[in-house]
Amino acid sequence: MPYIFFNSRKEMKKTLILLTVLFSIGFSKDFIKLGNEAYDKNNYQKAAEFYQKACDGGIASGCATSGVLYADGKGVRQDYQKAAEFLKKGCDGGDAMGCFNLGYLYAGGKGVRQDYQKAAELLKKSCDGGDAKGCGALGYLYAGGKGVRQDYQKAAELLKKSCDGGDAKGCGALGYLYAGGKGVRQDYQKAAELLKKGCDGGDAKDCTNLGVLYAEGNEIRQDYQKAAELLKKGCDGGYAMGCGNLGIVYAKQRNYSTAKEYYGKACDLNLPLACDRYKELNEKGY
Repeated sequence: MPYIFFNSRKEMKKTLILLTVLFSIGFSKDFIKLGNEAYDKNNYQKAAEFYQKACDGGIASGCATSGVLYADGKGVRQDYQKAAEFLKKGCDGGDAMGCFNLGYLYAGGKGVRQDYQKAAELLKKSCDGGDAKGCGALGYLYAGGKGVRQDYQKAAELLKKSCDGGDAKGCGALGYLYAGGKGVRQDYQKAAELLKKGCDGGDAKDCTNLGVLYAEGNEIRQDYQKAAELLKKGCDGGYAMGCGNLGIVYAKQRNYSTAKEYYGKACDLNLPLACDRYKELNEKGY
């Protein structure tokens, strides 16, 4: 090993400090690995300890992940204020996921005062940092005009970025815009393709919207069987409109007893119109 020669005590001190910092960062990265291993084994308390140590060692992802654990109450007592503090550290340190989750807290007013404008700023930071979910969430804000001026075209651009980045929810939301012709030229076939991606990703709302397209047969072949399968997926996922629309499909096929069953489920999920239809069928003896 070659020797290191120092020209002065000051130079030697500077080099030793640099070596200490590099060693500290390397050691802190090991805490992330240990934290991930503990998390995968559902040992959330141990994971929280390791992520905290990584954060204390200056690793932004350690701070961001600590924030998520505080938000979810995994391994630590749930504390949204504490979550926001850790997520801010992660975001300030350049962790895109930290910016995304902090933006989510600002949008929901959890641990911080609700502020859609601040949420939009953080989600933009997350999106610019390469987080597909951040692009998708920012797209939602543009579509709803929350914290930003409503702009469906901008929403569509962001949701496309999100979808292309592998975020299934972004695909579904973009599909919804294509179905309604908002910010893009109306295209039911394109909408169906995108909603399928969202549904395959586990989004009950996207399964429901795709089911409605098959039931109505707009620019795609009408298929009540396919519609029923998709709407059941939406209903099983706890989405009231999925249950309600499935009730409508069965009612159109004159299967009123099954229609009543799904109207009942939709009613239990607080869909008033479904309650009315359940009552009507009940009064008719179904």
